[in-house]
Amino acid sequence: MPGSLDGKVALITGAARRNGRAMAHALAADGAAVVINTRRSVEEAKQVRADIEAKGGRALVCVADITDEEAVARMFGEIDARFGRLDILVNNAADRARIPFTEITLAQWRQATAIILDGAFLCARAAVPRMLKNGWGRIVNIGGVAIHLPNFSGRAHISTAKAGVEGFTRALANEYAKCNITVNCVVPGGIGGERSKTAGEGAQLDIPIGRAGTFDDIARVVRFLCQPESSFITGQLVHVNGGQYLG
Repeated sequence: MPGSLDGKVALITGAARRNGRAMAHALAADGAAVVINTRRSVEEAKQVRADIEAKGGRALVCVADITDEEAVARMFGEIDARFGRLDILVNNAADRARIPFTEITLAQWRQATAIILDGAFLCARAAVPRMLKNGWGRIVNIGGVAIHLPNFSGRAHISTAKAGVEGFTRALANEYAKCNITVNCVVPGGIGGERSKTAGEGAQLDIPIGRAGTFDDIARVVRFLCQPESSFITGQLVHVNGGQYLG
């Protein structure tokens, strides 16, 4: 829907690669200015920005550790200085490391919950006042299918944080339902393509539709939930998994 998000500004955390990169391109295609957040994949983030700008879009790279309160404040300061508003937040950044439960250190546990849950909290806390000022907002949190299926191991720390994200989604949706701010959670199933070194091999999954998901499969659903026409959808878990989990 080209032009449907003209004038809107979207922040996507962890947007340098995989699903985040696809989301950035999808929202830019609809006219949104896109803020590409990354903690350390700077060159990849710059390439996403260059690709968006080459198509006539607007983009900004913000290098920030979303677990750091001061870094998040600086990032939103950069967004204000460049665009003067924030309308859409996609909390996508995550830790994907697979570690057997008895080998998880407290530091690793805290890292996963900090990136996935604390990061979502800090970014949403900064975004909501700006959305309230605009009288319009969309927050999309990215969940995880592992907490709904029995065949994922080595993800206790990540699954716990993702379960928290689902509760966080419902709480914010309820609190801001009357403020023209919707909050939903997209839950990806098995996604193919490139993987981080710490993510390990993908689980062997029986996906009824007959293929692994793609980054664009996830981006299309996020894109839909960010549209003005999606205003009657809030507080929902939207599973995108080819029938892998029937929620």
